[in-house]
Amino acid sequence: MRLTGHFKSYFLRGLAVLVPTILTIWIFIWGYNFIQNNISVHINWGLVWLTMKLKGLDWNNEVVREVWAGFWVDGWGSVAGFIIALIVVCIVGMILASVVGRSLWRYVEKLIMNAPFLRRVYPYIKQITDFLLVQNKKEQLFLRVVGVEYPRKGIWSIGMVTGEGLSRLVNSFKKEFYTVLIPTSPTPFTGFVIMVPKQDTIELDITVEEALRFTISAGVITPSTKLEDLEKYSPELLSVAQQADNEQDGRENDPNDETEQPVD
Repeated sequence: MRLTGHFKSYFLRGLAVLVPTILTIWIFIWGYNFIQNNISVHINWGLVWLTMKLKGLDWNNEVVREVWAGFWVDGWGSVAGFIIALIVVCIVGMILASVVGRSLWRYVEKLIMNAPFLRRVYPYIKQITDFLLVQNKKEQLFLRVVGVEYPRKGIWSIGMVTGEGLSRLVNSFKKEFYTVLIPTSPTPFTGFVIMVPKQDTIELDITVEEALRFTISAGVITPSTKLEDLEKYSPELLSVAQQADNEQDGRENDPNDETEQPVD
C-alpha cells in the first residue's frame, strides 16, 4: 500500500514536470510544421526556380527539377524558406511601423471592410490576433483589469475592459460606462459581456496576463497581493498582513530563536 502511494506521488510529480515541457515543445513543432507545409514550401519552390534560372537550366526538365527540389524542398535547404518567411514578416512589421506604412495598411483594411464577405470575418479575426500579438498597451483589445459585482451584488468577478459602453446608455444615464468581458474558466476567450458604470468597478493592480492566468487556473494561480491594495479595499486584511510581516521580520532578525523574546 505504501509502495503504491509512493508510485502515485512520483508519477504525478513527473507528469507535473513533463507535461508542460512536452506541450510547449509540441506547440513549437506544430507551428514550425504548419509554416513549412503552408508557406515555406512555396518559397522553397521559388528557390528551385531561381536556382535553375541562374544556372541556365530548363524548368521543364523534370529530372533536373527534382534534383534541386530534393535539396530546397525536401532537404536541408527547406530551412531557407522558413527563415525567409520570418524575415519577410519582420520587414512587413518595420514597414507598418512607419507613418506611410500605417496609412497604406489603413487603406488596405478599408478595401477589406468594403468587400461583401471579408467584412463579416476579418474584424473578428483581427480582434483575436490583436489580443494575442499586439504589444502596445494602448492598442490592445483589453485595456485594463477591473473587479465588478457580477452576477449579483456581493459576488465579485474579474473582468477585462474592452470599451466605454454604448453611447445610448452613456447619454441616458449621464455616467461613464465600461464594456467589460467577464471571462470563464478555463477558456478565458469566452465569457459574458456586460456594461457597468465606471463608478461601480474597482481597478485592479494586476496585468492582463495575471488575470488570464488566474482565470485559466480557476483561481489556483493568484497574482501577488500588495499592501497598498489591501489598505485601499480591505483595512481588516491589511492589519492581518502587516502583523504577519512583522512576525516574519522578527524571525529573520533573530534566526536562532524560534519563540518571541519578551521586550524589557
